[in-house]
Order: sequence, then structure tokens, then C-alpha cells
Amino acid sequence: MMMEEVKDKKSASAPWVKTYRSKLVTAEEAVKVIKSNDKIIVQPGCACPHEVIRAMVERKEELHDVEIYHILIVGDLPYVQPGMEGHFKHKAFFIGGNARGAINEGRAEFIPIFLSEVTMLFKRGVLQADVALVQVSPPDEHGFCSYGIDVGNIKTPAEKAKVVIAQVNKNMPRGLGNSFIHVNKINYIVEHDAPLAELPQVDPNATAEELRIFDMIGKHVASLIEDGSTLQMGIGAIPDSVLRYLHDKKDLGIHTEMFSDGLIELIEEGVITGEKKTLHPGKIVAGFVLGTNRAYKFIDNNPIFEFHPQEYINDPFIVAQNNKMIAINSCIEVDLTGQVCSDSIGTKFFSGIGGQVDFIRGAARSEGGKPIIAVPSYVPGKNISRIVPQLKPGAGVVTSRGDVHYVVTE
Repeated sequence: MMMEEVKDKKSASAPWVKTYRSKLVTAEEAVKVIKSNDKIIVQPGCACPHEVIRAMVERKEELHDVEIYHILIVGDLPYVQPGMEGHFKHKAFFIGGNARGAINEGRAEFIPIFLSEVTMLFKRGVLQADVALVQVSPPDEHGFCSYGIDVGNIKTPAEKAKVVIAQVNKNMPRGLGNSFIHVNKINYIVEHDAPLAELPQVDPNATAEELRIFDMIGKHVASLIEDGSTLQMGIGAIPDSVLRYLHDKKDLGIHTEMFSDGLIELIEEGVITGEKKTLHPGKIVAGFVLGTNRAYKFIDNNPIFEFHPQEYINDPFIVAQNNKMIAINSCIEVDLTGQVCSDSIGTKFFSGIGGQVDFIRGAARSEGGKPIIAVPSYVPGKNISRIVPQLKPGAGVVTSRGDVHYVVTE
């Protein structure tokens, strides 16, 4: 499959080719290395190696107390389903919808943590991964595979793991930057081609009222963005609405934990150039991609992109080196003193801290920077305000009142 393509390259006789072939196994063979009580780190988001996960879960009767660590994953999480207790325990650094029930029912756990510090746990040895499960691009002529659409959350933990199992998928794009692993560093290679998971930009179920509110918020936020600013924004209706009002801006830059489809049009139009950036000028700097195949194809071998581990991307001191840094983040509710709850609804855990505080603090320290919390003032269709005298009992304060500079509503 992938190796057949290498035959036509000058590197066909390179030593790494023989090494690659010697490590080829099935998913079932690869996961035999996983033992009870092991700690597993999984490449998250749309990059999750679902074929290897499937094979691991099929071994559940042989495994006990296996701990699985990652931020949110797009797609099925079979190891958090009822009946997996005692076999697998998921420990989430950020909660996706597919793990929310298990965490609030006590079948999985949540570790509140800044995204900039997740990979540092592994770099500093606070957590030691026995096995890293990753999905990568086919090797280039030098034997390097790219982590593709999720570099930030996996490169550092994988480098520290005792064993690396890599699902090699020809559909994984070759993201550039500090984003590669050599065949020599992989212990088991599972060739499995499958479409990558996708996460569309906007909720197709959004109502007309919601879309109107998001559009107004987007217009207000865009008015705060000057020419030459560097942006951080996530995925969803509010960031997408902001982007619609940026077509008349000039020389915008990107330094963000996450890249998604909404930015492509502005890059192609020449609105996003990065030429005024004071850190990595001319480059779009990111940790991972959450989006669709359009975004995956766009980043493939595209030299404007530079992917890095999350401990670099989200470090507030690194973020602050971008002048006019604009951080745009949302929340669940904010109280009248400025306390921001973003990860829970009362005592029910909903998502996580993520990179919100990393970028809010980085933008606050940036020369001319603006940290922005963007949130609808109420829940459309319900008599529920999101601007409240006090947060719900049990709600977590993700961003403190001292960190808040701008709150933008419709």
C-alpha cells in the first residue's frame, strides 16, 4: 500500500524503508503490547487513530485498569461506554460531548488544566505514557511522517512514551513545522486508510435567532480588530461570524491553538498574510486543525503553515510576543464582576479550560493586544440570561475577573 509508492522514489533502498517494513503489523497485533494498568495517550481531535482504538477495545476482557488520556476526540469513544468499567478509565483534559455523560456519571474523570500545561505533564515526567496511539501521514523520502492535523497535543507526549503505535493513513495531510516523527521512532506501524473525522464550522441546527445574534457579535468583535493584528479564535458560530466582517482588513496574522475552515477564504484573498507579525512573520502558527477535508487539503505541504507542540503555541509568554494579539473566546456565563465560567453548567462538567486563559493572558500582555470574551447575552428560545449577578452554584471560574478586559455580546 503506502510502501508500494516508495518504490518509485530514490529513497527506495534507504535503510529506513527496511525498518518501516519490519514494523508493519495489523492493528490487532500492535495492541498486544498494551498491558493492564498501562497509561495510554491518544492523539485527539479529528486525528484520532480509530482503527487502533477499535482493536484495543476488542481486547477489553484481557485488560484491567488501563488509563486513557486525551483532550476531546471527534467520533466514537467505545472505552467510555457502560460496561467498560474496570477495563478502561478515561481521564479527560478537555471534555467532548461523547465523554460528557461518562464523566458526570463517574465512569470517567476530568482533569482541569490549561491546554499549555497538558503536554508539559509528559515533558516533565509528571505523567509517563506507556503507549502512545497516533495517526500519521505516510513517510516522505527521508522517512519522516507528519502528525498532520494534530501536532500540538501529541508530539511531546509521543516523544516521551515508551511505545509508539502509529496508524499510517494516506489521507492524513503533511502539516509542516515542528510536526514530524521518523520511522525509527515508531515501534509498530499499522497501515489503514480511512477518511479523517470532520467537524463542520457551524451547527446545522442553529435557529434564525441564534444566527442573528452570532452575526451581531461577530460585527462588534470585528470592529475591535485593527489592521496588522494577530488573531486566535476557535471553531463555531461566533468565530465564523467574526471572519465574515474581516474582508476589508489588511495584513492580519494567525497564532492560534486551532485552525479551521473559516480562515481559508481570508488567506486566499490576501487578508491574512502574517507580514506584520512580530513573531514568526509570514507564518500561520497553530497546534491542530478541527474542520473538514477542505482544511485538511489546504494545509497539506502548504509552507505558510507552521505547526508546533501546544506547550509552545499556548504559552502566554510566547503569545504575548505577537503585537496586537487578539484573543477571541466564548463562555457559558459571566457574572457582573467579570468572572467567566466556560467549562461547567453548575456542578455538571461540560467542556474544559482549554486554551482560553493561555490566550487571554497572552493577549493582555501583548503590545496593543485585546483579550475578548464573546457570548450571547441570553439563551435564545429560553428565558435564561448568560450575564448573571452570580454564577450558578458549583460553576467553575475559568477566567478570573482580573483577566477580563472585553466582554462582547449582541
